[in-house]
Amino acid sequence: MISKHMKVLMINGSPRPKGNTSVALGEIARQLAQHGIESEIVWIGNKPVRGCIACGKCKERASGRCVFDDDVCNRISEKFAEADALVVGSPVYYGQPNGAVLSVIQRAFFSNGAQIAGKPAAAVAVCRRGGASAAFETLNLPFQMMNMPVVTSQYWNIVYGREVGQAALDTEGLQTMRALANNLAWLLKATEGKPAPGRGDEEWAPMHFIR
Repeated sequence: MISKHMKVLMINGSPRPKGNTSVALGEIARQLAQHGIESEIVWIGNKPVRGCIACGKCKERASGRCVFDDDVCNRISEKFAEADALVVGSPVYYGQPNGAVLSVIQRAFFSNGAQIAGKPAAAVAVCRRGGASAAFETLNLPFQMMNMPVVTSQYWNIVYGREVGQAALDTEGLQTMRALANNLAWLLKATEGKPAPGRGDEEWAPMHFIR
């Protein structure tokens, strides 16, 4: 029994709105619904997305918004506060996630990461043949820097397909998506949607190795 309304934000990092990444995320959404958990899939679109230029203006303003407001980044990060968990899906390009979704995540986490920190997260990689495990690992790295519990499945969260819609034929991949959704639902219910404490009351103790 869920004591609060739960919602999972899913980011479709493909330039194709109804491609194989959409198929994979849709399978997760349907399984989450079986547990009474709402999900929202947000498409990053196919327009240019800026990369972070390390200007630091978002920190100076403390607004939770990237200073560049001409792409989808702020529209997505505004949804962090109401989300109890995050799933990021991307196609694999040259053994890496789509560059646009990496830019969105980097800028959104840096400017508004406090709203998503500590919440469960999962990555999903979709590919034709190879490079999925490398892309999957890359997508997971930011979660660990944000104290976000990484949700696992029965296998790496990978779905295979080349042409649009072919991911629906990957029966094991779709089962992996359902198992991911089940694990995510279990974790949200077990924690009642409370973010992980991370370092708790300790102040951040940053350092580098140049003395």
